[in-house]
Amino acid sequence: MQVFGSSGTRGVANEELTPAFVLRVAKAAGTTWGDGHGGDRVAIARDTRHTGRMLADAAASGMASTGTDVDRLGIVPTPGAQAYAEREGVPVLVITASHNPPPYNGVKLVGDDGVELSTADLESIEETLLAESFTVAPWDETGCVREVDGVTQAYVDDLLAAADRDRIADADLTVALDPGHGAGSLTSPEFFRALGCRVVTVNAQPDGHFPGRDPEPVPDNLTDLGRLVRATDADIGIAHDGDADRAIFFDETGSYVEGDATLAALAAAELEAGDTTVSAVNVSQRLVDVVTEVGADLELTPIGSTNIITRIEELEENGERVPVAGEGNGGIFFPDYRLSRDGAFTAARFLELVAERPVSEIVAPYGGYVNVRHNVEYESTAERDAMLDAAANQAQAADADLNTRDGYRLDYGDAWVLARPSGTEPLVRIYAEARDGDRAEELAGDMYDALAAAKADI
Repeated sequence: MQVFGSSGTRGVANEELTPAFVLRVAKAAGTTWGDGHGGDRVAIARDTRHTGRMLADAAASGMASTGTDVDRLGIVPTPGAQAYAEREGVPVLVITASHNPPPYNGVKLVGDDGVELSTADLESIEETLLAESFTVAPWDETGCVREVDGVTQAYVDDLLAAADRDRIADADLTVALDPGHGAGSLTSPEFFRALGCRVVTVNAQPDGHFPGRDPEPVPDNLTDLGRLVRATDADIGIAHDGDADRAIFFDETGSYVEGDATLAALAAAELEAGDTTVSAVNVSQRLVDVVTEVGADLELTPIGSTNIITRIEELEENGERVPVAGEGNGGIFFPDYRLSRDGAFTAARFLELVAERPVSEIVAPYGGYVNVRHNVEYESTAERDAMLDAAANQAQAADADLNTRDGYRLDYGDAWVLARPSGTEPLVRIYAEARDGDRAEELAGDMYDALAAAKADI
C-alpha cells in the first residue's frame, strides 16, 4: 500500500495531511463502502488534536458527497469509536494520529464490526482513491449529517460491564492517571473512579496542543506521572497516548514499567497450554519466555495493529484460541472482549492483577532485559532506501539469524537488533534488546552509525 501504512495514514496536518486529501480519502471510503452506489451511513470521530475538527469537517463533506449519511461523534477514544461501530453496525472514520507529535494528524478506517480494516479492504479503498473513481450523488441525494451525543458515556458503560468491578473496588486502589490531554481525558478518569479507585490526574484536560507532554507515552514524556505516583502514594500510574488505545504503567514507587514487561505479565495471566498469541517482529524475549513456559505458540507479524489484527482473525478462523496479543508499546488486544487495542480496558485487566499484589511484584519476573530505541529521520525516499541498504549490509556481515518480515532483525542468541522504516512517520526505527545494557547499546549504536553514515552519503 502507498497511502495506508501500519495503522492508517498520517502526516503533518495542513501540509501532508490536508483537508483536500482527507476529503478524497472519505470520498474513496464512502464509494467503496457503498459498493459504487453511495453508502447508507458512516460515523466520524476524532481525538483532541487542534486540527481534528477541520479534518473531520472535510471527511464529513466527502462522505456526504457520495450519498452517505454521517454520524458526527465528536471527540472519542479510538476504542470508543470502534465500540460505536460494533454497536450500531456502521463503519467509522477516525481522525487521529494516535501517539504522533502534535503537528500530526491522520485517518484510521474501522469496519462495521468495530475492527480496523484489513489490508485487503484498505487496498480496495486505496485503489478507488488513486483512481479518483468516486461516487457523486445528485444534489438531492447527498448525505445528511447529524451530531450524536452520549458516545463517550456508552463507551464507559461498555468498559464497566466488561471489567471485574468488585475485585478492583475491594482492593481500594489509588490510580495516578496521565491521559496526556488526549481523548482518554474524557473517559478514563470517570471509568477508573467508577471501578472504585481513588483517581488523581495530571495532563487530564483535553487540549489539542498537548501543553503538558507529547502524546507518545514513553519515559521522557512521563516524568510528571512518576512524580505524581510518588507524591500521592498511588498504587499505580497509568498513561495513554493521544487516542487512548494504549496503556503504559508506573509501579508503586513511581518507576516506569517497560511495556514489554506489562505484555508478558498479562500474557502469563491469560495464556494456557495450546493457546496462541500474536506479536510483532520487535517482540521482546520476555514474551517468548512466557510462551515457552506456558506451552503456547507465538506468531509474529510486521509491526502495526493492522497486521496483528489480520493474523488474529486468520488464527481464530482456523479454530485457534488467541486470548491476548499485542506489542510492547502498550497496544494490547483481548480478542474475547473486542478486537481492538483499548488503553482503558488494558488498564482494567492490569488493575485486576494489582488488586492481588503490587505492580513491582507483578512485573518482577519479566525484568533482566534492557531495551534501547533510536530513530533516524529522513527527508527523501533516497535517504530512506540508502539506510535500509545499509541495514541489509549490516545483516549480511553479522553472525546472526536474520528475519526480514519487517525490516532487518538480527538475532544473536543473547540479544537482537532491528531496523525498520516507520509506518507512520518519516523515520527508520532501531530497536535492540539484551540482558546486558552495554550489549544493547552497542548493537543499537552500531546500527545507528551505519544508517547515519549511509544517509550522510546521499
